[in-house]
Amino acid sequence: MSETISTPNPGPGGDQPCVRLVCVLNEQGLHARPAAKLAQTAQRFDSAITIVMNGQEVDAKSILDILTLAAGHGTNLELRAEGHDAGRALDELAGLFKNRFQ
Repeated sequence: MSETISTPNPGPGGDQPCVRLVCVLNEQGLHARPAAKLAQTAQRFDSAITIVMNGQEVDAKSILDILTLAAGHGTNLELRAEGHDAGRALDELAGLFKNRFQ
């Protein structure tokens, strides 16, 4: 999967979470430094944000939760957010993946 951002998928009336599909592009995967950056960015938003990989769902605001995914290079992840700033949150988080956490 070369594209890192999918179209947001807000449900009708805003009652469904927004969803983005991303791919881990950096060579070392989602190790401590990018996990920390991801969690710190997620914490700036009020929305509940989760990351899903192979059916395992973790809190995107927790570095330890993110690290439990052990997401390597090329891994596809689903970002989900629910709340008033969900779209903005996912835009920013997907941008981190697209830019390889630079």
